[in-house]
Amino acid sequence: MSNVDQLIARALGITEDRVTDTLAYQSIREWDSLGHVSLLVAIEQEYGVEIDDELTLGLRSVAAVRAFAAAPATRAGRGDAGVPATAPGRPDGPAVHRGLENVVFDQTAVTHIDGAQGVLEYRGYSIHDLAEHSSFEEVAHLLVHGELPDAAALESFGKQLRAARVLPEPVLGLLRSLAHAHPMEALRTCVSALGAFGPQRPPGTDESYAEALETGVSLIARIPMIVAAHHALRTGREPVQPPQDASHAEAFLTVLLGERPTPAAVRFIDKGFIVHADHSSNASAFTARVAIGCRAGMTAAITAAVAAFAGSVHGGAAERVVGLIEEVGSVENAPAHVAALQARGEPVMGFGHRVYRTEDPRVRHLRSTVVELSEERGDTSGLDILDAVATAMRPYGRHGVAPNVDLYAGLAYRLLGLPDDLAVPLFVVGRTPGWVAQALEQQSNNVLIRPLLTYVGPHGRTYRKAYDR
Repeated sequence: MSNVDQLIARALGITEDRVTDTLAYQSIREWDSLGHVSLLVAIEQEYGVEIDDELTLGLRSVAAVRAFAAAPATRAGRGDAGVPATAPGRPDGPAVHRGLENVVFDQTAVTHIDGAQGVLEYRGYSIHDLAEHSSFEEVAHLLVHGELPDAAALESFGKQLRAARVLPEPVLGLLRSLAHAHPMEALRTCVSALGAFGPQRPPGTDESYAEALETGVSLIARIPMIVAAHHALRTGREPVQPPQDASHAEAFLTVLLGERPTPAAVRFIDKGFIVHADHSSNASAFTARVAIGCRAGMTAAITAAVAAFAGSVHGGAAERVVGLIEEVGSVENAPAHVAALQARGEPVMGFGHRVYRTEDPRVRHLRSTVVELSEERGDTSGLDILDAVATAMRPYGRHGVAPNVDLYAGLAYRLLGLPDDLAVPLFVVGRTPGWVAQALEQQSNNVLIRPLLTYVGPHGRTYRKAYDR
């Protein structure tokens, strides 16, 4: 075992036998965002260099770290010659881009992200401009139809959403039978079930763009009603009907809470939905594109996206963040808590992102609404603890581990009196317009998404029955 392999094992908190060329960032639980920072800090200390953003992105596999350690020219300066960005494939085959990292598979006009500068734009509009001045309905229209609506288009779009809120009775019955289930399990199952109650096409007929659009808009309206109705039923309440003139956020909260929400709660949910609405080719959006690219239809695409989003390293991480306040306990304990996690090679939830090299641009808007909710309820203790953790994590920001969108969202849900397991479903409610927009974009100029695998198994084996061996 070489010195660099021992360094990798020590920094990641893994055994040395696990350090192989195929090991890469996020391929194992230990090599997460904070684990990656621990590794970078260890490399800096070992080789007396300062790793910049570009090299940080290059050092994402054991193969890359080994190449870096073996290249004196690279260590002497900033250059990244000899540092492969991805793990190698077979010697006689193509390079392997695990997780499709750095692979551009298509073009998009939906969402632009500049991770280095912390930029997020929906169809050319800054997330900061939209979060401060628009409504969720306007943003959903922008994503799905390509432009912000004028007054007449906004009224028409709002009518579509309001008309689609009512869930089919069989789906409500299914929700009753799933009252015991985790909200994400119930949501995935019921979104799929909606496909049986939409327009029926002749066998062998693909869904048209117009049909996909209509179904997509109905899903934007119905997914929040599924989440809210399930929560009502599991808490022993019958789902109420929201006021006909209620906004998207107000209607959702009315069914969820069983009463008219406060203006501060509506502002938070509306803004939360806006900042969560899309995020380019994340794993769930890619899943939706793959499904609709197979001509599976809009409902199937969104069902697939929900299933992918539930995973613990995607949207499921939001549920894990909300326990951070209890883990830290007090403002004074924040630096020691961060140091203890770093020493064990464990992540600090709510920090780090696959794309952003600086603070997630969505964070400021969620924090501002958490400030408002905390002051409204006369309790800033949770906010103070999260701010203290953010301060303790500031030294890691140089390597891209800055606050992400999940950090303050969970506290806001608690301030609304909601259980922690609703953090991910609420994220889904906001993300649905983005999934719909990307699925429509995929369908409008479709190509079947079919990547390749490099085979590394044995060849030329001869079949024999097991009992002859």
